[in-house]
Amino acid sequence: MEQQTAYTVMARRFRPQTFEDVVGQEQIAHALRNSIRSGRVAHAYLFTGARGVGKTSSARIFAKALNCPAAVDGVPCNQCEICRGISAGTDVDVLEIDGASNRGIDDIRQLRSNVNVKSMRSPYKVYIIDEVHMLTKEAFNALLKTLEEPPPNVKFIFCTTEPNKVPDTILSRCQRFDFGVIATPQIAQRLTEIANQEGIRVDEEAVNLVARRAAGSMRDSQSLFDQLLAFGADHITVEDVHRLLGTAPDDRLFELFEAVAGEDRAAVLEHLDRSLSEGCQLGSLAEQFLSFLRDLMVTAAGAGGVALMSVSESNRERVQKLSSQLGLRRVGASLQILADCRGRMQRTTYGRPLLELALVRMTLLGELSEISVLLESGAAPAAGGNSAPPRPAPLRQMVASPPPAHPADVKKNALSEAASFSRPDTPRAETPPASVVNSAPTRALAEMTQEDGWGDVLQRLPEQMASHVRKSSERAILGPNGLAVLFGSNYFLSKSYCERPETVSRLAAAVSEVCGTQVTIEIRAATPAKPVSVATQTTRNTSSRRPTSSTQNDPFVQQAIALFGGSVAEVRELLGQTSGSGDPGG
Repeated sequence: MEQQTAYTVMARRFRPQTFEDVVGQEQIAHALRNSIRSGRVAHAYLFTGARGVGKTSSARIFAKALNCPAAVDGVPCNQCEICRGISAGTDVDVLEIDGASNRGIDDIRQLRSNVNVKSMRSPYKVYIIDEVHMLTKEAFNALLKTLEEPPPNVKFIFCTTEPNKVPDTILSRCQRFDFGVIATPQIAQRLTEIANQEGIRVDEEAVNLVARRAAGSMRDSQSLFDQLLAFGADHITVEDVHRLLGTAPDDRLFELFEAVAGEDRAAVLEHLDRSLSEGCQLGSLAEQFLSFLRDLMVTAAGAGGVALMSVSESNRERVQKLSSQLGLRRVGASLQILADCRGRMQRTTYGRPLLELALVRMTLLGELSEISVLLESGAAPAAGGNSAPPRPAPLRQMVASPPPAHPADVKKNALSEAASFSRPDTPRAETPPASVVNSAPTRALAEMTQEDGWGDVLQRLPEQMASHVRKSSERAILGPNGLAVLFGSNYFLSKSYCERPETVSRLAAAVSEVCGTQVTIEIRAATPAKPVSVATQTTRNTSSRRPTSSTQNDPFVQQAIALFGGSVAEVRELLGQTSGSGDPGG
C-alpha cells in the first residue's frame, strides 16, 4: 500500500501541465493550440492511442486552455483557481467520467440531463470520458443526439485505447487525434529529469533499460522507475533494474545465443538454468529472448538504423556479428519457434520444459536442409554439415512394380478414375502414364488417405492449423503428385481457414516432407454420398459371382492392387454386362 501511494504522488507531481510537457505528441499539441487560437474548437474530440502516452493528460490541458482566464495563445497559466481545480480533478465545470464504471444507459441519461445546465464559473463545460469504448450499445445510442447537437458551451473529449470498439456513428461526430507511442530516447530523457529532481543518481544504462522495457508508454516507465527509487539506494545500476524486472543481463543473452549458434546444447541449458537460479523470471526471460531474436532478425535483414529492443546500442556490433553467424533464415525460424513456445507457456504450468525444448530445437536448425533443395539435388540431408550415409528407401519405395501391361481402353479409363478424384462439375485430371501411376510417390499419397499416414502430417503442423485440418472427412488422390483434402458441409469455417494460401502452402510442405516428394494440395468440399436404391441393391444381390482366381491374369486388377494395396475378396459380374453370345464377358 505504501508503494502504491508513493507512485500516485509521483504521477501527480510529474504529470504534464502544458502541451509542451507532453512528451512525444508535439504535432497533436500544436493542432490543439492552433484550434484555440483561431477559435475553431470542435464540440467533440476523440483521443486514441496506447496506454500511458498522454491522452487524458492532454484532455486536461485542453480543458485548462479553454477555461483559464489568463491563458495566452492556448497556454494555461496553471496558477489560477480554475487551473488548479482541473489539475486536481475537482473543478465543477470539467467532469472526468470513467467509462468502465459509468457505462450504462442510466449514466448517459443523467449526463444528458446535466448538459443543459449552464457552467458555474468557466466559459465551457467539458466532459472527459476515459475508456469510452466500455460504454454499452444503448449508452452510445443515448449519447448520439446530444453529441451531434450539444449546447454551444459544452465540449466532449473521449479517450480510448480501442477505437475499433467505438461505433462509427460516434466516430463520425468527433475530431480524431491518434497518439503514437513515445520514442525510447524521449522516455529516457524524461526519466533522467525526474531522477535529477529527486536527487538520485541513476546509471545511463539503467535508464535506457527502463525506457526500452516501457515499450513506448511514459506511464509504464514512470511506474518501473518509481519502484527503482523505492529501493532507497543513492545510486541505481543496471543490475538493480534486471533484479527488479526478472531479466538477464546483456552478456548472458549473448552467451546463450552464441551457444545456440555453435549448437552447444549443454551450454544453452546451463545458461538458462544459471539465469533462473539467479532470480530471472521464466516469463520475463522468454520475452527477453523474443526481443533479442527480433534484434538479430532486424540486423540480419540489413536494417541497421532500427533501434534495438533487448540490448543497448553499444552492443550493436556484437549483435551484427551474431546475426551474420546465424543467418536470416535460421533467426527467423528460431523466432517462430520461440513465439509458439511463449504462447503455449501462457496456457500451461510447465513452462520451463517448453522453453528448454524451444532452445534445443533452435540448436538443431543448423542440421536441417530445405526440402526443395534436396529434391532438386537428389541428395540425402546432411547432419551438422558432414556428409551422412544415404538413408534406406522407405518400404513403399521398395515394393516391386508389376510388369508392364496393356489393358483394354475401357480398363485404362477405369484406372484413371481410380487414380484421380474430381467432382461432377470439375474437369478430370489427365490420365498419367503407367510408369507414373506405379511410382513410389503415388503409393506414398495412398498412405495419406489412411489415418496413420495423415497423423504424421498433423504432427508437423502448428496447433491451431492442425485443429482445423483434423476436421477433414477424407483425402483423395489427384494424379501422381496431388492430394485433395475434403471437408463436409458441417465444417465450412475450417474449410475456409484451410483455403488460405499460407495454410495450403504449409500443409503441402508437411505432406511433401512425409511423402518424400513434392506434393500439391487442393481443398475441396466432400460430395454427399448418394443413397443406394432398392433396384440397385436387388441387382447387386442377384449378380453372379466368379472365383477370385479369375483376376490373377487381369492387368487392370493387378495394377489397382499394386496402387492401393489389399487383396481380392470377391468377384461379381453385374447382370447385363455380357457378350453378344450370352456368355459372360471377360
